[in-house]
Amino acid sequence: MVASATRSWLLLSIGAAGLAMLGSAVALADQQVYDQLTKAFLSQALAQDLVNLVVVSPAIMVLAVLALRGSVRAYPLWLGTLLFTAYNYVIYTVAIPFGTLFLLWVAVLGMTLFALLGGAAVIDRAELLAHYRDVRAPRVAGWALIVIALLFGALWLSEDVPALLAGTPPASLAEQGVITNPVHVLDLAFFLPATLLVGTAWLRGSARAGTFAPAFLAFLLFTGLPIIVTPVVQAVRGDDAAWGVIVPIGIITVIVLGLLGWLISSMGPGTTTGGAHPDRRGHPSDP
Repeated sequence: MVASATRSWLLLSIGAAGLAMLGSAVALADQQVYDQLTKAFLSQALAQDLVNLVVVSPAIMVLAVLALRGSVRAYPLWLGTLLFTAYNYVIYTVAIPFGTLFLLWVAVLGMTLFALLGGAAVIDRAELLAHYRDVRAPRVAGWALIVIALLFGALWLSEDVPALLAGTPPASLAEQGVITNPVHVLDLAFFLPATLLVGTAWLRGSARAGTFAPAFLAFLLFTGLPIIVTPVVQAVRGDDAAWGVIVPIGIITVIVLGLLGWLISSMGPGTTTGGAHPDRRGHPSDP
């Protein structure tokens, strides 16, 4: 039985997903919503709306329904979809010029953020704490979180630090038409440090980190999708398509998908004393 507090956050997320789908459908149908964006930013926004409409928002709804039915595997994935949605709607609300969908975007951000924080806070340690039957999967996934966080951190800093030393803004800001890069802000201030902390804590044996790690992997999986879709949108619009990003981002996305599938397939119900963690030797006993 799902607790009433947990049920409330799951239902709230379904409402947020419905609003997100509505907003993305409107933006795709009437691109005047983005008439103040640069060409590069416009293609990214349309790719994001397409992924929101077709993949992410439906995933929130499906995973919420499965979690309402008591699925241990669906719950951390649901948290990951909410994390991805909250992250992206911060960008919608602060980086896209004020327009007709502003209040809808604010509503999606608020509802998603409350559902995410509430859902994380009410995890029942006895029922929902992740327990992995295959201890290799958590170890590999923990290292993957650390490596991916370090790679992206180095990538963003390789753009920002030289620009700071030269006393000039990064070239990408003019291309995007923004005064600062919201992705760099969110990643360097929050997501990448959090990913490092979760991966490190997991390798050190934190069962709670093991509960949230699939959510971070799900976030990374969804993050790759709009990047891969963007060149397709550019080509359809007749712009120069940046096909070069598909291979590296595609490889990372496939690796993350494989790791996430491995983790979820080895996940079982938790126990009151906590589940298996990467420094356990051998196979943990079933709950």
